[in-house]
Formats: sequence, structure tokens, C-alpha cells
Amino acid sequence: EDEQIVADIMRRRFFPAVLTHKAWEGFHFAGHEIKITEATDSYGAVVWPSALVLCYFLETNSKQYNLVDKNVIEIGAGTGLVSIVASLLGACVTATDLPELLGNLQHNVLQNTKLKCKHQPCAKELSWGVDLEKNFPRSSCHFDYIMAADVVYHHPFLDELLLTFDHLCQNDTVILWAMKFRLDKENQFVDRFQTLFDLEIIFDFPSLNITLYKAMRKGRMRS
Repeated sequence: EDEQIVADIMRRRFFPAVLTHKAWEGFHFAGHEIKITEATDSYGAVVWPSALVLCYFLETNSKQYNLVDKNVIEIGAGTGLVSIVASLLGACVTATDLPELLGNLQHNVLQNTKLKCKHQPCAKELSWGVDLEKNFPRSSCHFDYIMAADVVYHHPFLDELLLTFDHLCQNDTVILWAMKFRLDKENQFVDRFQTLFDLEIIFDFPSLNITLYKAMRKGRMRS
């Protein structure tokens, strides 16, 4: 079953028939063809399999996780694929990443959502742990969902990442987090994450070494 679903997920990806001067990949989600411009010189400008897993889950579980009119923030949005799919499914989305990735993120989000979405998504700078209350004040920024795909990888900012999850997550916020396990650091981060949040595995793909989690603040998990 794992391999069958993985095959279906990977079939959502397609590549240009003719090579162009810009690297891009195509995807089929939420009834749309999505064209993502990539850059190979940055981890954050490439579509990773965890993003495909999360997009597939959002599309195939759109009744249980109805995103219409929901406020969604994606952290570490990278190329913006997850934010684009959430927008196409009706959410009001804020896609965030580091300033050097913002230009490509904005380009992808605009190109794939303009005149197609109920709410036009926005791209906003978010450096984990930096000026969180100033840029995302808890009194006025309420998110129904926080989404993250492959954010725990090859960087020294895991303390800041946990701080960011903590700041953005209110009592009724649901975190949907897809993660590929590569190093011991990932396991250690999950342990630390569970000191603040209740964690539930809702999708698991051993063949990809990817797990999709649902999380809420301690004691707030609901079915």
C-alpha cells in the first residue's frame, strides 16, 4: 500500500518536454497544473518529496481538513508548492521564507494562483525566531493551520524553529508537518517538539522515509 500511494504521489510531478534557460518542474494538484521555477543553488529553492506528500494529503483529505476560508501559514515555504495547493483548495495563505528566497517564492505563488483562488496568497519574510511578535503579533495573527515540509534539515537553527512553531501556534491551531528522516538531529528535534505539542502520525511512508504529523498544543489534540 505504501508503494502504491508513493507511486501515485510521484505521478503528480512532470518535467518540461523541452529544456529552457530556467529550471522548472510541473505538478498536478487540486485540479490544476502547477509550474514551479526552481534554483539548484539553494536547499530552499527545490521541491522536496515531503512537499509532494503534504500536497497529496491536503488534496485527498480535503473533506476532513477543509481549508476553505481557513487562515494558513507555511513556514520554510521554499518554492511555494504547498502554499499554492492550499490556496487552490480555498485557504487564505501566508507563505514565508528567508529574504533571499522571497523573490522566487512570490513569483511561483503569483504565477500559479492569480485569478484561480478565492483568496490571493501572500509571500512574507520570516526568519525563524527573529522579530516574531513584531511581524506576526499573537493578538492579531491567528492561524488555523501551520504547514511545514522538510524544514528540519541541514541547518543550525532548530532552537529558532521550535520557537517559531511555539509563537505561531495558538490553542486551536493545527500543525501539519511532513518530515524526511535523515540524521539523528531529526529524531532529537521530534523529541523536543513533543515537550510543547501533542504529536500524531497521520501518514507514513517507509519507502520514502517520510512521516506526516499532525500536532497541536499539549492537551489540545482533537480527532
